[in-house]
Amino acid sequence: MTGKKPKSSRPTRVGLVSLGCAKNLVDAEIMLGSLLKGGVEVVNDASQADALIVNTCSFIDAAQEESVDTILESAEFRNAHRPGQAVIVSGCLPQRFRDELPKLLPEVDAFIGIDQVEQVAAIVEGAIAKRATVGPQDLPVVRDRRMPRDRSSVKRRLADLDATAGPEEGHGSHGEHAMATAVEAIGPKDANAAAPTVLVHVRPQYVPHWDTPRFRLTPKHFAYVKIAEGCNHPCSFCIIPRMRGRHRSRPQADVVEEARRLIADGVRELNLISQDSTYYGLDARPDPGRGIASPERFQAATRALPAGASTLSTLLRELNQLPGDFWIRLLYTHPAHWTDELIRTIAECPKVARYVDMPLQHIHDDMLARMRRETNGAYIRDLIRRIRAGIPGIALRTTFIVGFPGETRAHFETLLEFIRETRFERLGVFTYSQEDGTVAGRMQGQVPVKTRQKRRELAMIEQHAVARSLGAQAEGRIQRVLVEGPAKAGADGAVSTASWEHGLLRDGVGAAAAPELEGRVYSVARGEADAPDIDGRVYVRGRLTEGKFAEVRIVGHTDYDLIAEPVTRR
Repeated sequence: MTGKKPKSSRPTRVGLVSLGCAKNLVDAEIMLGSLLKGGVEVVNDASQADALIVNTCSFIDAAQEESVDTILESAEFRNAHRPGQAVIVSGCLPQRFRDELPKLLPEVDAFIGIDQVEQVAAIVEGAIAKRATVGPQDLPVVRDRRMPRDRSSVKRRLADLDATAGPEEGHGSHGEHAMATAVEAIGPKDANAAAPTVLVHVRPQYVPHWDTPRFRLTPKHFAYVKIAEGCNHPCSFCIIPRMRGRHRSRPQADVVEEARRLIADGVRELNLISQDSTYYGLDARPDPGRGIASPERFQAATRALPAGASTLSTLLRELNQLPGDFWIRLLYTHPAHWTDELIRTIAECPKVARYVDMPLQHIHDDMLARMRRETNGAYIRDLIRRIRAGIPGIALRTTFIVGFPGETRAHFETLLEFIRETRFERLGVFTYSQEDGTVAGRMQGQVPVKTRQKRRELAMIEQHAVARSLGAQAEGRIQRVLVEGPAKAGADGAVSTASWEHGLLRDGVGAAAAPELEGRVYSVARGEADAPDIDGRVYVRGRLTEGKFAEVRIVGHTDYDLIAEPVTRR
């Protein structure tokens, strides 16, 4: 039996699952804000939702597999419990496989891209209405609950499709269409009314604005501020430019206005994010089509900017002048795009956290060249020296890729020695993910998976020793921290650090040798060297106010976290 969705006095209810990075999280927050503005009710219980949105990641194979699993799990839940529920897929997976996904995932009602995040309320209503007008016999659902979809076949097919695409291919053949036709395209006038609707632009152009509807998913005291979208870098391992489009910066005044409002709303930490934060503003230069990925070209382009042009330095300086007590945290910088002016700016702006996130990926010249990182080992070592000399107390965070095609044991040993000698305050190591559709995915000399995993283990062993040493050096110091909240463990709201499964205890350093590990902590905080979700924590033996700054004295450490006591000023 077919028919329109019956009218109801209650608003449409939508649930959303967001996967991937902080940049994807901001897209999810914008979708939620747009839904609420459109009169939609957002719910956490999928069984109560009229529509489910899965905001996907497709950066590496593991993320892509998680996205496919989540989509199919959502469809299976819908089929078993709420057949009229619409399933909508957004984010990087539709951007990467726009034409193929409707065939591979017919369970989905609509696929939307980056450019459609603010139109999501109308798209949701259209998808629900469309599903109500199609007869059950036409809906591509799994009818036998005991026979869920073969997920591995979907994943293999996506890999096969991407393997046939070159670095600039895989976007599909459709031309871009007007946003005004988005809702009409969902209606029952489609030739195949049961087929998924696809609303994904080949080359996304969207960037948010300060007045963009947004419902933040982060705690009240910190927020992510997306200062740009897209990427111009030629890295051989990365698929992001193909999915997210070319770099496009938000106007500086727009970013500052958003920051001003976030601070007024109680935010105490602004986390600036983009694919390459150091490229901010350079896309607005007089000759934006010319490549400036290398340090030399980037420096020349920066010097040639007209007076008053926006750069990351001008943005940081204006944000630093905003009234209020808050941190500005700089994430996702590229080593090729650092300037002496940026180093001076951070040093001269007290509200900019003494923390820099700068993925280096490797240190050996051969690997950097194969990765197309536009830098070499000597340049990186000199840049680190200049940053540390110019910004006293700076904490450097980086990431490395091990097992990249062509990486020899000698290349890897060079990386291990670099980790030992540089002593990064924060460091992550990833095993190379062979992404079909990238230059590196087609390279000869692919390193066996087991070798990649073993190299990651060895690299993290080196960093583990560095982290312990840095933790020991921190003891006795007074740090300013931002309080995340209560520990939320025992009945009295505390946890016992002596019960933790951490390396110091596994190695036999118990209460007798490390009495600072005994006791109970009541609050969790972060220092300037700790970005949300990716770095360590400061566990405090005292009840502190959530979302406020406090001073603590470090009294101990675990492998990667610090233990502290409140400092009382008289």
